[in-house]
Amino acid sequence: MPIVILDIDGTLVDSNYHHTIAWARAFERHGILVPLWKLHRHMGMGGDQLVEAVAGPNAESEAGDAVRESEGELYSDLAGEVRAVEGASEAMRELGRAGWTVVLASSAKRSEVENYIEMLGADELAEASTDSGDVDSTKPEPDLIESALEKVADDPDGRAVMVGDSVWDIEAAARAGVPAVAVLTGGFPEADLRAAGATDVVESVADLPNLLGTASGSAHL
Repeated sequence: MPIVILDIDGTLVDSNYHHTIAWARAFERHGILVPLWKLHRHMGMGGDQLVEAVAGPNAESEAGDAVRESEGELYSDLAGEVRAVEGASEAMRELGRAGWTVVLASSAKRSEVENYIEMLGADELAEASTDSGDVDSTKPEPDLIESALEKVADDPDGRAVMVGDSVWDIEAAARAGVPAVAVLTGGFPEADLRAAGATDVVESVADLPNLLGTASGSAHL
């Protein structure tokens, strides 16, 4: 059965700006000032790569692990304000009815992923989900996409499509050889998402059932 891989942060839950603030506060806690706009443009990139990407190799070597630990703590203070993207659960339900195998892809800690699954009521809507324990390297490396496929497919080279909100999602999908559809709910401009390789861009996951249609007849596979 064809697979639709759904990113979580920024795609199914409206959390990108909460993470942006948490990262900014985490960097500042360790004496590093990074502007919010720059941090936001790196949402979707894994924390193992983000510190160096936004603050340079010295920041990574001197404070990388401490900044990541602080971000997790500071984000937990904001997590109660995070909400599901409108129509996300209904979209997963409709995709399942249309013949898609739904798998959730995240490199967050398992406890965070489980919180999102509960928020979305996704226990019965998704066949599987990934977390930080499933990947060696995070986006834009392809590990997360490959792990998601292995969770639900005997043949990981079978038909699949990735759905994400950031350029890092799209780049990771391309490296894994999987076509990608982008949503605008993460705050990335449509032009950037298309430049990264998105085959289509829609406003939110609520638009996916109409775009993807039935798994057997989708033009995205």
